Amino acid sequence: MAEHQIGIRELVEFLRRSGDLSPATSSENTAREGSRIHRKLQHHRPETYQSEVALKTSFDYLDDSYVISGRADGIDLGNDKALIEEIKTSDLAFDTLPESTLKLYWAQVKVYSYIYMQDKSIDTIDMQLTYVQTPDEQITIRKQPIDLTEATKFFDALIKEYQEWIKLRHELDERRIKSARHLKFPFSNYRAGQHQLAANVYKTIALEKHLFVEAPTGTGKTISTLFPAIKSMGEALINRIFYFTAKQSTRHVAENTIGIMADKGLTIKNITLTAKDKIIFDQERDLAPEENPYMVGYYDRIRPAIKDIIQNEDQITKPLIQKYAQKHQVDPFEFSLDVSLFCDVIICDYNYLFDPQVHLQRFFSVPDKQNCFLVDEVHNLVQRSREMYSATLTASPIDPLVSQLAKKKAANSKVIKSLQSLKRSFRRYSKPAATTDDQQIAQLAPLDNFNNTLGDLIEVIHEWLATQKPGETVDAVVDYYLQCRSYYLISQFYDDTYRTRIIIDDHTIIFRQFCMDPSKQIQASLNLGRAAILFSATLSPIAYYQRVLGNEPDSLCMISASSFPKQNCQVIIANNINTLYANRNNSIKPICDTIFTLISQKAGHYMIFFPSMAYLTMVRDQFGQQHPDVQILSQQAEMDNTARIDFLNEFRTDPQQTKVGFALLGGIFSEGIDLKNDQLIGVGIVSVGLPGMNKESDLIRDYFDQLNGQGFSYAYQLPGFNNVSQAAGRVIRTDEDKGVIVLMDQRFNQTRYRQIFPKHWTNIEVSNNQTQLKKELNNFWKNGNR
Repeated sequence: MAEHQIGIRELVEFLRRSGDLSPATSSENTAREGSRIHRKLQHHRPETYQSEVALKTSFDYLDDSYVISGRADGIDLGNDKALIEEIKTSDLAFDTLPESTLKLYWAQVKVYSYIYMQDKSIDTIDMQLTYVQTPDEQITIRKQPIDLTEATKFFDALIKEYQEWIKLRHELDERRIKSARHLKFPFSNYRAGQHQLAANVYKTIALEKHLFVEAPTGTGKTISTLFPAIKSMGEALINRIFYFTAKQSTRHVAENTIGIMADKGLTIKNITLTAKDKIIFDQERDLAPEENPYMVGYYDRIRPAIKDIIQNEDQITKPLIQKYAQKHQVDPFEFSLDVSLFCDVIICDYNYLFDPQVHLQRFFSVPDKQNCFLVDEVHNLVQRSREMYSATLTASPIDPLVSQLAKKKAANSKVIKSLQSLKRSFRRYSKPAATTDDQQIAQLAPLDNFNNTLGDLIEVIHEWLATQKPGETVDAVVDYYLQCRSYYLISQFYDDTYRTRIIIDDHTIIFRQFCMDPSKQIQASLNLGRAAILFSATLSPIAYYQRVLGNEPDSLCMISASSFPKQNCQVIIANNINTLYANRNNSIKPICDTIFTLISQKAGHYMIFFPSMAYLTMVRDQFGQQHPDVQILSQQAEMDNTARIDFLNEFRTDPQQTKVGFALLGGIFSEGIDLKNDQLIGVGIVSVGLPGMNKESDLIRDYFDQLNGQGFSYAYQLPGFNNVSQAAGRVIRTDEDKGVIVLMDQRFNQTRYRQIFPKHWTNIEVSNNQTQLKKELNNFWKNGNR
């Protein structure tokens, strides 16, 4: 008999929550602030008062035991009748609380009262709701008596309703476990390296470890990670998989992979979470919550909506979520989050786990060994995570806000005063930057007094917002308020891995808390699950990624073998090209000559990648003048989705006609695109991809130089080379593909670069001039031409 733990608060909120989905009913109080108020009130209670009383009861259902537990804020035995107290804190006035919120509060106390009366064999008790409105800590107390008969009736009805959900979950679990246990690998055989990868993923889950995997294109990394993770479900090692991605295209691959396994008998629920602005209905966008029909009464309709979609659908995608949300008149974004609680595989963006601003509290508030994390394209997480744990705040909005608020100066005086105080703080701390030549500094010390002033402003604005009606001024204040909250949240993580950048730019002041090394935060996020598999086609050198994405001494790693025939890809280093910035103008002619030599040996489609748009433009223009008969395609500085599709479609037609695409390293066409067979037969990469010298990369360099002596490598060389690897990966996509990669920079022939080449780059030649390059290309195409 398995034992399941259920929190009293979670139970009540799920079954008894009603009314509207509205930010007006939520509180800005942090857990720390709420705990402080609780302790303060409990401290002043009489000696007969017991604080934080643990209560629990249990029931058996469907051969399992369910333990319902929680902590009553306080129980007082000083009078003839026992009193049980629940303390709630919020910034809303008590008389403005919705009736649905009060019912929820009382429901929680009723459960506590039932358990206590049962345990102590008493017939009646007084329930007390103590409500504290912050920030002024105005206290409202309400009391209600309840007897055991009434409490029992309430509790029994609650459990009876909950058992319906248990039964649904039980049926889903049985289906998942049974089908996962019997699931066979959905293809006739494993590709090279695929079986070993799948075995290592399964072992990683069993051993509760973190595994870093470089799985070259063609390995089938999606099926090789999802399949063993699902098999571990069949052995009851885990019951939920999170598949994290950086791009929509890889989400579709994960969906399709689950669909393939579903066709082979797998019956699980999977859902893809879509960003709020991309899934909500158009008619919602300009409506206030209290006017939004999908939010008003949301909690009155949500439970039937969840049952409907869960009982009728297995693969829950954006169109299905919107279909059922429309049917039940619920907000599609919040609906998707609520439905995800009943799903076995959740496909979503990185930020739902790693970003402290938006991570899913319902899953990641405490560690859960039943969760497994699959992190695809994890090379993207390095820069993404730095941004997640960095924050920027500028002083420029303050004066316009003060001017707007001054139109009603008396009513807005507290906000005006707090904004002006923040402006003074900006000025005070920016004085050292004003004395430097480039008007900026970076320091280790946090701006504690500035952050305290910011915290005061946040409290004042939040209190002010509760009394305001929608309008342009309120919208402007809210925009800045959200920026302030974000900056203040990040200040809570500040330590020696941060630097505070203070910048005076264009007559404004910018403060930026820059996180150089978020490995500690990533490790904490990964530890919220049983196991994590972090994988990418480009993860060389793998030790670097282990360091910056968790820095755990016991993390595991593997480099999966490529499934493609080694002879199908030829890497050539053009050793005659110097792309250093000082030599850039001189490099244009040899690059143009190299491109023409590359495309002249075999007609077909080629793509040339550049480190900057300026460099791309110079080479493209000269190449076009020298070879006007060659069809040129070029990435533009700004391209909408239609323009991107049109660009790629050019490569999907006329495979025997020579076309040359000019694109950016690290750009939209250098990863995540799939041009198979004759659609792309050659790639040229100009430069080693080093990011341009900049202040923040210099900070990363200096930080890691002090830490491990690898500052330049961590800040410039390895991030740049990952862009190179990704671009090179565009040319070989299937077992039948054959193509060339020409590395146009003599630095690629240096040991410090050769030693970090991916393991599957096995056929490597060096050319010192166009004659040698032509010979190498001819040899390649002649020895196995398609």
